Amino acid sequence: MVSNISFPRFVKLGPGAVEGLGDVLTDLALERPLLVTDSFMVENGSADRLVAIIKAAGKSVAVFSKTVPDPTTDSLQAGIDAVKEHQADSVIGFGGGSPIDTAKALAVLSKQGGSMSDFKAPGVYAGPALPIIAIPTTAGSGSEATQFTIITDVLTDEKMLCPGLSFLPIASIVDSELTMSMPARLTADTGIDALTHAIEAYVSKKANPISDGLALSAMKTIGAYLLRAYLDGSDREAREAMMHASTQAGMAFSNASVCLVHGMSRPIGAHFHVAHGLSNAMLLPVVTAFSIPAAVGRYADCARQLGTADRRDSDKAASSKLIEFIDKLCADVRVPTPHSYGIDQKRWEELIPLMSEQALASGSPSNNPVVPLVEEVAELYRKVYGA
Repeated sequence: MVSNISFPRFVKLGPGAVEGLGDVLTDLALERPLLVTDSFMVENGSADRLVAIIKAAGKSVAVFSKTVPDPTTDSLQAGIDAVKEHQADSVIGFGGGSPIDTAKALAVLSKQGGSMSDFKAPGVYAGPALPIIAIPTTAGSGSEATQFTIITDVLTDEKMLCPGLSFLPIASIVDSELTMSMPARLTADTGIDALTHAIEAYVSKKANPISDGLALSAMKTIGAYLLRAYLDGSDREAREAMMHASTQAGMAFSNASVCLVHGMSRPIGAHFHVAHGLSNAMLLPVVTAFSIPAAVGRYADCARQLGTADRRDSDKAASSKLIEFIDKLCADVRVPTPHSYGIDQKRWEELIPLMSEQALASGSPSNNPVVPLVEEVAELYRKVYGA
């Protein structure tokens, strides 16, 4: 199998790296960036800090702060208007996964036109787009390093996976200082999101030696530091380690794709407005148990990297320990079930057929070690509800 490997042109990595944003713009010969962020980043002064850095470099900057959690097709038009009004030559996604995903969508739509449904999988878009700079403030989505964006179609309630090199940031700034104020719940959800990226990249049918190395390294770090970051948000060592692991996991799944957890996660987010990282966390234990029989050795490697098994354990024993580890981690960071989260059981049951079809249509489950039938996906949704 031939693998196509793609990364951002460069990444600035480390505490305080965001101070180099002006240099990044200069190096890329960009003069009129649009800073794409959310109202929280404006209210806490973070957006103003970046504006000052950009202006100090002699650039003209405008701010678009009307991004929404889990961006929708309807939420994009105001951003497209902002790109045109500023005559932006680039976009800077600043925040969690949603502002960065929004910036990616704006980069493509403002140059190519059309609607986001034109770019959803299985299509792959590598045409005209504005340059994207990504600056994450959470350690989880990995969007700063991926050639994907996720946008919900308000007409169908489908979370669309939109892939292609045009969605890959040209540069990323990964500064762990920006994550220090993350609350525990967000730390847990985004951290398990990163873990899911790493595991799924490693067991994916599209895995390759480059993605493997990144995924294994990310898992080792997450196993050592996620709980520390959750229990003590002021732990700078843990915050920095999780930021690095998130980017590594993002690079891994960008080049190996994700699998069944993500395929099933997107419909939950679209229909019940559950944050992406949290819906992944709800699914990870049950879907992993379902998938292990077809890739026991690979899942055993995951257990060993996470520190819950060692080389003395057989692959079967190690993969069993992986399930125990994931179950305990989800309990330790208080991941709810859909039931305890407050999702109505009747509505959940009603939507299982549609969610199952949407999960498979996304294409991600086809990378899974066990490629499920639609009936099997439906049964997994039932197990997850009160698991």
